[in-house]
Amino acid sequence: MYLHVAIAYQNQVKLMFLVLLLVTALTSIIIYLRTDNDIFGLLGVVMSLTCLIWGLVIAHWSVHILALFALLFFGKPVAVATVESRHR
Repeated sequence: MYLHVAIAYQNQVKLMFLVLLLVTALTSIIIYLRTDNDIFGLLGVVMSLTCLIWGLVIAHWSVHILALFALLFFGKPVAVATVESRHR
């Protein structure tokens, strides 16, 4: 019984840390957009990449399959479409 409680507590701590990291990243990005300090931009980018990597690591395999299918079934990337529309 105590093992189940310890595992549940550990999962809550992981989730709380992930939410805290995400809130800090979003706050850093907002502060960077309102000021000219580059450190907040760097902090926001690094924390956002950390959240993305952590999210991909803990995501269920079905989420990875859905993302792979979404990437494979799009015919033309958005960036290519915007570059071609500028040349017209």
